[in-house]
Amino acid sequence: MTQVLALIPARGGSKSIPRKNIRQFAGYPLIAYSIAAGLAAETVTRLIVSTDDEEIAGVARRYGAETPFLRPAGLAEDDTLDLPVFQHALGWLAEHEAYRPEIVVQLRPTSPLRRAWHIDQAVYRLLEHPEADAVRTVCVPFQNPFKMWQIGPDGLMRPLMQSENQEPYNMPRQLLPEVYWQTGYVDAAWSDTIISKGSMTGGAILPLVIPPEDWIDIDSPDDWRRAERLLESGELSFDDLGYQVLEKTQPAG
Repeated sequence: MTQVLALIPARGGSKSIPRKNIRQFAGYPLIAYSIAAGLAAETVTRLIVSTDDEEIAGVARRYGAETPFLRPAGLAEDDTLDLPVFQHALGWLAEHEAYRPEIVVQLRPTSPLRRAWHIDQAVYRLLEHPEADAVRTVCVPFQNPFKMWQIGPDGLMRPLMQSENQEPYNMPRQLLPEVYWQTGYVDAAWSDTIISKGSMTGGAILPLVIPPEDWIDIDSPDDWRRAERLLESGELSFDDLGYQVLEKTQPAG
């Protein structure tokens, strides 16, 4: 069986929504949703939360995740990139447990309403294309970047994107090149891509196209309220997501 590690990065600091990873979201800690989705995916053989925070680690364990290490504080800053976090996790597991998964899946806690089967689809797509370095979920964006602008130092607008057409920003949307937005919803990569190539994606990246309405990312209090209402109103159910959020162990005391 292919060893597939689902890794959930969850640092303690958060400025936009304080303590968001363990804040109650429709009745459960936010991180519990990503844990439940990873545990429900049939391709995932192990699920670990990488955190620098003891409280987050405790909550993660209650909902079925492993926390075999605490991430160094230097890898939990506001500007810390994904790559060193994943390099640390894979290095620690190889050194302390001789554990070397073939595939690593990133599940960000800020996408609590991902479908469990999208995790499996990403892994299967990578397995079917061993020549690729990674798979990323993408969707058709709500706005086309060919109609986006930058404002220069002189105060004049300049098109963000260049095209064979002289003025793509004046063209109908239907005639513009097809583009996709990376959602951060599910990322899957060979562990060798991370370790040997020093990249979260490498150069050969396959898309897993998902419906735009399936992608929900929480980055602000408004995002939080909108996403929470989907569950609380019944517009979206756990059956739709393919899992249930359940505590595996009761908290001490």
